[in-house]
Amino acid sequence: MSRPDGSTLDKLHDVIASRRGADPAQSYSAKLLEGGASAIAKKLGEEAAETIIEAVKGDRARLAAESADLLYHLLALWVAAGVAPEEVWRILEARAGTSGIAEKAARDKKG
Repeated sequence: MSRPDGSTLDKLHDVIASRRGADPAQSYSAKLLEGGASAIAKKLGEEAAETIIEAVKGDRARLAAESADLLYHLLALWVAAGVAPEEVWRILEARAGTSGIAEKAARDKKG
């Protein structure tokens, strides 16, 4: 079995974006997008909480499943907000090799 990579998220983002305007009765992504960023953000928060719960419980399989749900809903929020994955990847790439503490301090200085 081949190891999935980050392109899986790019592909999923494209699929979610393709559901914009589709029949919400036929597509969960279309239903999410119809609700707008606010509704998606609420669902993302729920998925984040479920992910945290499974991490604390130590259930690796459930953590992986909830993490997949969390990423899916994050991508849906990006679609609703018009954020392309490449924008996020560029930011992450720019931060690579920088201490997280130093990077956060630099952001805090910018205000």
